[in-house]
Amino acid sequence: MNTHYDLIAIGGGSAGLAVAERAAGLNRRVALVEQAQLGGTCVNAGCVPKKVMWNAAQAMTSVRHAGEYAIAAGEPVLDWAELVARRNAYVAGINRHWDAYVLDRGIVRIAGGARFVDAHTLEVGGVRYTAEHIVIATGGAPIVPDVPGAELGITSDGFFALQQQPRRVAVIGGGYIGVELAGMLHALDSKVTVVTLEPQLLEAFDPMLRERLAEQMTADGIDLHTGFQVSGLYRDGLGITVTGARGEVLGGYDTVIWAVGRRANTDGLALAAAGVDVQRNGVVTVDDYDRTSVPGIYAIGDVTGRVPLTPVAVAAGRRLAARLFDNCTACRMNYEQVPTVVFAHPPLASVGLTEPQAWEVHGDDVTVYETSFTPMQAALGKRPGVTAMKLVCAGKDERIVGCHVIGAGADEILQGFAVALQMGATKADFDGTVAIHPTSAEELVTMKQGRRVGAELRAQHAAAA
Repeated sequence: MNTHYDLIAIGGGSAGLAVAERAAGLNRRVALVEQAQLGGTCVNAGCVPKKVMWNAAQAMTSVRHAGEYAIAAGEPVLDWAELVARRNAYVAGINRHWDAYVLDRGIVRIAGGARFVDAHTLEVGGVRYTAEHIVIATGGAPIVPDVPGAELGITSDGFFALQQQPRRVAVIGGGYIGVELAGMLHALDSKVTVVTLEPQLLEAFDPMLRERLAEQMTADGIDLHTGFQVSGLYRDGLGITVTGARGEVLGGYDTVIWAVGRRANTDGLALAAAGVDVQRNGVVTVDDYDRTSVPGIYAIGDVTGRVPLTPVAVAAGRRLAARLFDNCTACRMNYEQVPTVVFAHPPLASVGLTEPQAWEVHGDDVTVYETSFTPMQAALGKRPGVTAMKLVCAGKDERIVGCHVIGAGADEILQGFAVALQMGATKADFDGTVAIHPTSAEELVTMKQGRRVGAELRAQHAAAA
């Protein structure tokens, strides 16, 4: 049995598959180590099943409001078990695709968990494998805080294992995962409470986005508790209770979901045996070209602690393989201006600098354009449905350095505008583009009133922070 390869990727998720696929396509001997299903978190317990559930939630919302368009639809009723079965069948189909694809590409799949023996040797299931290049692409895993009763809660992995719909849910965490799970569960008719340690949701996003989202979630009936430090969980006759460090008590939940972040999945790799530098939180330290502290060992994807998005992991993997095997010495992932979407209700999308970030980079040389309106799909009803948009511009030519959208369709709108920002578009370029009417997206090319950002406003922001 051959045990030596040009490249071994540890992890069969987005990053590992991408680097292995590209290297194999360049006629290199490649092996892929994975102890579970191929596809990683994205396919099995992340992006893909999440989007299926989000689509179901969107469908429920549409049926619920069909009467606004004189359509007699009645109150929708969800068959949770059937939805889960169909979702799992869809995911299984993707797993089968990757199984066949890896085989067809000539990539050797090694089942099991890998550990380093030295800088060029891995051991999997008692067998040792060597390679000129080893890529760590093991992704991340949900964090469960060390508080009393923590085991009473589930993580996002546990959410995708639920066979029955939770009726009264506490989601602990106000980041990507927390707001997405909270929004979809509420739209699917669960009673939802969101508890977050931070003073606002989605701290890393533009203030307009997080403020509008909090307003919408509250208007929809989601119970928000910000600045809440969870001290523990316990179960009584009414269900699970969440306690706070200041004596707060929130109870009666049948399900509590931990959504407080993810940690780098490096336990068990024995990285010290290879001499790889690892941060205290398990993140593998890399340079701009994905190189670890040891020549011949690389790390890509969520395990590096950088932008934790599937397309970013795929792009990093492909660029790494091109650099190693296709003489593309300058190929590397650019982590600036990465577009992202949060599939909340409503969805929000962002690319480039937030307004405060633009202040830090460009000082007073910033102009901001904003708009908010009721989208046409909500025009005939009474439900709240505000859409808001912001363009952050810098310099005399008003180059657009940030674009932020919240509202129906934001997830689909942003992709094209992200291309424009990547190409260095200015506000004049947007102004000179003919609008598509009637759409929400047209508002991004018709905004006229801008506001200059001065030192006084920046000082007020700094004082508030």
